[in-house]
This record gives sequence, structure tokens and C-alpha cells, in this order.
Amino acid sequence: MPNRLAGQTSPYLLQHAGNPVNWQPWDEEALAVARAQDRPILLSIGYAACHWCHVMAHESFEDPETAALMNDKFVCIKVDREERPDLDAVYMQAVQAMTGRGGWPMTVFLTPDGEPFYGGTYFPLKDGHGLPSFKRVLTAIADTYENRRESVDGSVASIRGIYDATLPRGDNETISDEFLDNASRAIIAGYDKQYGGFGGAPKFPPTMILDFLLRHWARTGDRASLDVATWTFTQMAHGGIYDQIGGGFARYSVDAYWLVPHFEKMLYDNALVIRFGAHLFEATKSAEVRRVTEETVEWLTREMTSPEGGFYSSLDADSDGEEGRFYVWTPDEIDASLGADAATVRAYFGVTTSGNFEGRNILHVPVDPGTFAERVGTTAEDLQAKITSARDVLYQQRATRVWPARDDKTLAAWNGLALRGLVEAARAFDRDDFRAIAARNAEFLLAHMVIDGRVMRSYKNGVAHIRGFLDDQAAVALGFLAMFEQSLDIRWLSAARQLALVMQEEFWDEQSQTFYDTSRDAERLVTRPHDPTDNATPSGTSLAVDLMLRLANYDGDAKLSAHATRVIASLASAIARYPSGFGHLLGDAEYAATFACSGDYCDMPSPAALDIARGDPTSD
Repeated sequence: MPNRLAGQTSPYLLQHAGNPVNWQPWDEEALAVARAQDRPILLSIGYAACHWCHVMAHESFEDPETAALMNDKFVCIKVDREERPDLDAVYMQAVQAMTGRGGWPMTVFLTPDGEPFYGGTYFPLKDGHGLPSFKRVLTAIADTYENRRESVDGSVASIRGIYDATLPRGDNETISDEFLDNASRAIIAGYDKQYGGFGGAPKFPPTMILDFLLRHWARTGDRASLDVATWTFTQMAHGGIYDQIGGGFARYSVDAYWLVPHFEKMLYDNALVIRFGAHLFEATKSAEVRRVTEETVEWLTREMTSPEGGFYSSLDADSDGEEGRFYVWTPDEIDASLGADAATVRAYFGVTTSGNFEGRNILHVPVDPGTFAERVGTTAEDLQAKITSARDVLYQQRATRVWPARDDKTLAAWNGLALRGLVEAARAFDRDDFRAIAARNAEFLLAHMVIDGRVMRSYKNGVAHIRGFLDDQAAVALGFLAMFEQSLDIRWLSAARQLALVMQEEFWDEQSQTFYDTSRDAERLVTRPHDPTDNATPSGTSLAVDLMLRLANYDGDAKLSAHATRVIASLASAIARYPSGFGHLLGDAEYAATFACSGDYCDMPSPAALDIARGDPTSD
């Protein structure tokens, strides 16, 4: 029999609707059961494309014995972190404090009032790899809650203290040229000169940091910043983290050299890559940057766009029961598909008999294409034509395989990021088809995901639900602002202004001088989240600052500009300590510092847009 998740729309929750676990969604009904029965809550948070979420589900949540223990001792609640980033943020903070690390699936044990007292991430079915079995954890937690409640109370009190801690804040420090120079130098100090990116394995696409460095170069002429941005993009584009056949980037690389990805593809990663790629092309005019960015847009259009014009959330890492199976190749498969060109294509993509991933090959580009062309005695243009033709053939062959599952809900914040990236790619590459895709997405968002100036978080099956968070409100407004810049249609500027006004009313707290990630009327949790750091996506705070700065530029609103710069300045101490955690906000600071252009790279509002925004009907 299905559990209560059967009535949900989230693909992740529906994946668990047939589990023998009596899963419930996070709602008042589930919380009321926990309070009435004085039972601890077992909260499991994950997302549809998460490989280890699937592993734990198969091992434990589909196991009748484990499920019986869960049902007997706990109120079991399952949450899609993409629909409820507020819950994810609150309880991830607790798990990281308790264990020193985080990730998904996230497993947290709560009191009936929602207070966390124990947690972790993945727990195996059996003891191993330094981890206790999930059943052993369940038994111990249930015993502690029933027989040693004072221990639970102590843990609750200890963890509550982490919610009262705040980031160090400056006393309205000035974000000077020296401050930004120091931030860029500190970031570059961790640069991997050989493979690009920062630090060691695993490596995530650091697009927000790279975009900041690109902006820093544009303002100062600092060549090192441009070189880091360019080389990192090139190395990612040559690695297995980039889908050499279908376009688009995976979520991260498990190694330091971008070869073996964690194969899921997320909308937000690719939205940020598209925007950065457009900026990098404007700076460098690199044909390869253009090709990879355009291919990523084409993947988004082909595989991730709904009939209504919204963009889906993710593609799974697994297919046919194996991680990455959809994307990897044997030499024989390539030979059978390509015939006479197979040997050249195999060499170009680093294909070997032994393989580089569980006996098969993740396609990558181990040798610079220009150097490879010289080796095989052809021109770069002829080589690229041959590789493009081979990609088309291999894509059609790959399409006959079992496809990864797709999370087909539409999330507002991620769509706002994608809309903005598409508009800027359309401008950089002068692509009318990209403009059309962007316009369709913008119309979809305005018609279906904005209600009385409030952005809704999620849309699926014709229904928008869950009141949006700060990043939803700001990202969609920035997308609309980009649409205005592209079309000069004042309707989009008006929509962005309305969303910005509601954003300030609902998410800004005057007393604490803070943007909160949840609105005033949101569900009360154990704490109200307000994390200004940029993680896999820009923080709501950094997007809000970005929006205020740009609207101030259009409207000539000195108060709005001053508000934005005060938010940045209040975080100056935290930025100075950990600049790589504030990539998008540092980009905002660069924008605030200059509003100037360098060479061919510029994202200032056009004179025509400024005239129209300020009511000059004579503008072209």
C-alpha cells in the first residue's frame, strides 16, 4: 500500500511512495502525530537525482525489517530539499555541527517540536567503512529517547546554541579597491594551476568565483584573474564533468582533474555555467568557450524544457541500475557506431581498452584540440567538423539506451538563474533562438509562478505551490530585468520592480539589518534561516543585493544603492575570512565598485534601456 507521499507532486517524494516505510510529508498532520504520541521524528532529506539517496533507499527503506523498526519507533518524514530549502538549511546546519560534514541523504532525528538531537548523512544497511548500520542507529536512538531523555534534552540545548551564532559582521566597512584586490589574491592562492579550479578532490564548478574574477579583471586589468577564469573553464570543458556528446555539466567531479563526474546534471549548475560562459566569450572571443556554452544551452532546450516553457530541475546519475551507465562507452560501441572515423574519435576522447570508469570510458579531451589536430595531420577546422559529426551519431546511438530519470518539477529560483543566463548568452552570441527560448520561459514564470507579486517555489502538473524563498523572489526578478534589457519592453522592468518591492517587504528585517531566506509569513521553524554565503547556488542575500544594485542603476535610486552596499559592507569581515564562500556577492561588490566596462566585456544597462526605464520616449 502506498504511504502518504503518494499524494505529493515532487518526483523525489513519489520515488518513496511505495516504500514499506510509513513516510509522511512535512506538514502539520505529521507533526501533530509526533506531538500526540511523544515519538521522535526521523527526518530524511534528499533529492531526486541523488545517487546515495537511491542507495540508502534500496538498502534500508525498501527493506521490510528496517521499515518495521522505523514505523514502530518513529514518525518518519521525507522532504525534498529542492522544494524546502529552508528545512534543508536548518537541519543541515545541525548535522554539520554534530558530525563535521554534511551531504545527502541527510538523516536527522528530532523531538516532536522539531528540535534536532542527532543526525548524519548516509547510513549503510550493515556496519562498514567506519559507519554503524542504520538499524543499529535506529535502535540506539529509540532507546535513548525512551529511557535517557535527559541525554536528548542535553543534545537539543547544545545544538540550539549553533542557531544563535552568527557570521562575523563588519561595522559598515568600506568595500574598497584594496579589499577586492585582497579577495581576488586570496582566492587565487588556492588555484590549481595544472587542472584549474581550487583545492583538491572533489571539485565543483566554481562559476560564481570565476565570474567575480572575470569582473575583477574587467575593472582592474588584472591578468591573473582572467587567466584563472579562462583556464578553469577550459579544463572543465575538456573533462568528463562536461558531457562531450550531449552537452551540459554534471554536478561535480570526484577527482581533482575533472575526469570522473558525479553524473547527475542539475539545472542550476548549467544555468550558472551558461551565464559565465557568455561573459567569458565576451572577454576572450574564444571559439571553444562559445561552442561549449552554446551546446549547454542546446542541451537545456532539448532535454530540460517543458512544453509550457519552464525548465526541469535535474537528470539522475543512475540509469539501468548503474551510476553513469548512460554516459560511458566501450571501444567496440564507438567502432560499431562510427566506422572509419572511429580510431580518430577514440583517440580524441581518450578511449582505451581498459577504460577509465569501471571498465568503460568517460569521454574527455586529454589533449588540446589544436595539438591533437597537428598530431593527426589535419586542420583544427576539419577536426572539429569530424568530431561534431561523430557527436551527432553517438548522441543518436546513446538515445537508444535507458535514459536517466528526470525530475520534472520547475523551481522558480533555478529558472530565474537559467532565464538570466539565456538572455546574456543570446546577447553574447547574437542568437535569436536563444532569445525566443528565454522569452517563452519568462512568460511561463510570470503567468504561472508569480501570484500578486509573490513568487511560488515549485510548479508541476499545472499547479504552483509552496510560497517562494528569498532566492526565488530575487532570481526571478533578475531574470525579468534581463528580459527588459534584451527586449526594452517596460513590462519586464515593471514586473522586476514589483518583485523587488515585495522582496524588501517580506524578507528584509530592519531590526537585525538582515535578509532572511524565509518570508515574514512563512512556517515557523526552530530558527529562521538567513545564510548569506554562496553555496552551489547564489545565496538569497547575494541575489537580493544584485537586484537592488541593478534596479538602482535603472531608477537612479540612491537609497536603494546605499541599502545594497550596506549589506555587502556588513559582511566584509566574513568575506575577508572566507572569500571563496561569497563568489556571487563579490561579483555584486565589483559591480557596485565601478559600473564601468573594460574592452568588449560589459554588463552595464544600455543607454536605451536607461532612457526607457526613466521615461524618455525619444530613446531608440
